[in-house]
Amino acid sequence: MGGMATNTVGVPRRQGRTDDRREDRPAAAPQALAWLLVLTGAAGLLASWVITLDKFLLLEDPDFRPACSLNPVVSCGSVMKSEQAAAFGFPNPMLGLVAYGVVVCVGAGILAGARYRGWFWGGLNAGMFFGVGFCTWLMVQSLYEINALCLWCCLAWVATLVMFWAVTAHTVRTGVLPAPAGLRAFLGEFAWVPPVLHTGVIGMLILTRWWDFWTG
Repeated sequence: MGGMATNTVGVPRRQGRTDDRREDRPAAAPQALAWLLVLTGAAGLLASWVITLDKFLLLEDPDFRPACSLNPVVSCGSVMKSEQAAAFGFPNPMLGLVAYGVVVCVGAGILAGARYRGWFWGGLNAGMFFGVGFCTWLMVQSLYEINALCLWCCLAWVATLVMFWAVTAHTVRTGVLPAPAGLRAFLGEFAWVPPVLHTGVIGMLILTRWWDFWTG
C-alpha cells in the first residue's frame, strides 16, 4: 500500500509520521559547549561566592581588608563598598550565585544527555545577553567611577562573556537566532574569535586606564 511500511513482524507503520516525530526532537548540543558552560559557570560561581563572603565580612567589620586588595588600583574592598556593588538593592554577587549555578546545571544536563529545545536556547541566550550588558556597566563603573579593580569581578566578567559568545554561536549555527549564511559559517569555523576580541578590548581598557600606574 502506498505510504505504508511494515516492520519485521508485518505490522503496518506510518513512516512519514515517525519521521516527523524524529524531526521535532531537539538536536543534541556539542559536548565541548557543555564543558565550557560547566567551567565558565563554575568560575563565575567561585567569584560570586568569594565576593559574597568578603561582602559579609565587610558588613561586620568596615576595616576588613579582602585578600585581593593588593594596591590602590587592584582594590576589591573599594569596589565592594561602592553603591554600584548593590545595583538592585542587594549585593550583586548574590545574583551571580543563582545565574552561574543555572549555567552549570545546563551544562551538566547536556553532559547527562539532555536536549533543550530552541525556545530554551533563546531564553538562555537572552539571559546571558543581559549578563554581558550588566557586566559591561559594572566594568565602566569600576574603571571610570570607582577607580578601582576587583580581580574576582574580572573573572566573572570574562566567564560571562565567554559563555555568552559560545551560546550565541550555537544558537546562530542551529538557526535559533536567524542570521545570514556567511555569519553562520563564520561562527561555525571561528567561534573563538568574538570572545578573544571581547576579552582583548577589556584588557586594553584596563591597561590604558592605569597606564602610568602599571608602568611607573
